[in-house]
This record gives sequence, structure tokens and C-alpha cells, in this order.
Amino acid sequence: QVQLVESGGGLVQAGGSLRLSCAASRSIFSFNTMGWYRQAPGNQRELVASITSGGSTNYADSVKGRFTISRDNAKNTFYLQMNDLKPEDTAVYYCNAQIVVYKLEYWGQGTQVTVSS
Repeated sequence: QVQLVESGGGLVQAGGSLRLSCAASRSIFSFNTMGWYRQAPGNQRELVASITSGGSTNYADSVKGRFTISRDNAKNTFYLQMNDLKPEDTAVYYCNAQIVVYKLEYWGQGTQVTVSS
């Protein structure tokens, strides 16, 4: 069973930065896609950013130019660097990893990000 453990959430003022980390219990080379999702109260969970095993990245329009997804294969960890945070970025952030051929999907436990105005 794969475990994903998130860290790095917290309270920050608008315009500030946070870096979220997602540490996997196995080599991230095995994942086809890794990503970050978020869910605000009353809203559906939405994709924020993703990165493929080939290094291709994808971002929600609302975070383009402010957020960056990256990975460190040696540490089996991927990250979400969040800059210029806005109150509307407030949500619980979840990391996600997928192994497509086996139709497997894993989620982290979620970490709260709160941006004050």
C-alpha cells in the first residue's frame, strides 16, 4: 500500500508564499502522474497542478504564473510552490499519484492552506 504524506500547509497573509511537500512511501518513478488538488468549503475538489513522469506540467488557469509543481526523485517527494497567495487560494490541499496501467490512485491526507486578506 502506497502512502502519501503531505506537509507545509498553514496560515499566510495575502501575497505570501508556502511550499507544500508530498512524500511517497515508494519510488515516484512508478507514478505516471502526480498532482495537487484543492477543495474549499462548499466546492468540489479541483485540480491545481500536475506533472507527468516525462516532466510535462499542467496548471489551473487560476494559479498559472503563481504556483509551480516539481519533484525530487531522489527524495521520492513532489512539491507545490505557491507564491503571491490570494484569499481565494484558501482550501484543503491534497496530493495525488496515479499508476495508469494498474488503474491505481493514491491520495494524501490533506493539508490546510489559509490565506488572510
